[in-house]
Amino acid sequence: MSHRRTNRLKKGLIGTALVGALLTAGCATPTPYRPATGYGFNQTGYADQQIEANRYQVSFSGNSVTSRETVERYLLYRAAELTLQQGYDYFILSNRDTEKQSRTYASADPWGGPYGYWHPYWRYYSPAWGWGAWGPYGDPFGRDIDVRTVDKYQAMAEIVMGKGPKPKDNLRAFDARSVVDHLGPTIEMPRR
Repeated sequence: MSHRRTNRLKKGLIGTALVGALLTAGCATPTPYRPATGYGFNQTGYADQQIEANRYQVSFSGNSVTSRETVERYLLYRAAELTLQQGYDYFILSNRDTEKQSRTYASADPWGGPYGYWHPYWRYYSPAWGWGAWGPYGDPFGRDIDVRTVDKYQAMAEIVMGKGPKPKDNLRAFDARSVVDHLGPTIEMPRR
């Protein structure tokens, strides 16, 4: 193979690897601020439900790459936004919790290792057990298993809304307009 062709091949492989890495990185992004989609463990986004005239239950669920801090910040932003949408000025967090949800997945590698179905192995003979095989890939029982744990955070709160200035003596009271103004620049909206 000529030197020029080898260089072109190397550049092509590097370019392909770079594009693949960028595409993979683009897929793994934190949950943007949006209404909830999905169900159960796969739900991401915000949800709210009215309990009484001025009381709501609000939640925000992130995906596996959304940090706990982001989930809690988006919850506060949603509470403030909902308060303003309902015509109120402040909200009080009467109840608040953040849960970490974990799932562990174990799956067999369908390709049998880094070379696909083919991989190097050596045959040997033992007088006690007969013929056997040994290879550098896989566990001693001949299975390739991928085990991974996925962690997600979900923040939930019950809020009570009010009109007028927020109560100064209540540390759980938030001025909705101020929260939206301060947290708004840090909120990642969905791309269209």
